[in-house]
Amino acid sequence: MTAVPESLIEIREHNEPDYMPMIDYQSWRVALMNYTADLLPEKINRMQKHTETDEVFVLMKGHCILFLGEGEESVIKVHAVDMELYKLYNVKRDVWHSHTFSEDARVLIVENRDTVVENSPFIELSEDQCKDVVELTKKLWN
Repeated sequence: MTAVPESLIEIREHNEPDYMPMIDYQSWRVALMNYTADLLPEKINRMQKHTETDEVFVLMKGHCILFLGEGEESVIKVHAVDMELYKLYNVKRDVWHSHTFSEDARVLIVENRDTVVENSPFIELSEDQCKDVVELTKKLWN
């Protein structure tokens, strides 16, 4: 499996006692996301990006794969990151992304509080890219 370019994702963790600032970016929103059948790998047919903010994901329970689309105006290649518990995954501003969850998954999300539909466009994936999402999931979870 090829390495994901560092220009697409920043991965941080903190294993020592006490508080440590990891990623700071304007005014954040913190949310939780849980399993939804809409995000089963075989149903993922599009990706989203945020044009005004990075977005941080933290896997708190279960399993989650972040799918990252390399490319600006279109998705050229789909990458997959099998998230590890309690690590911070910072998806960079303007990076296409989606995710799939195990049924017991809980993911903490941090983003700008003004992240809305108008600055978070979606892009349709090609049939081959949809197949890539399914195959990447099988490689990581089987």
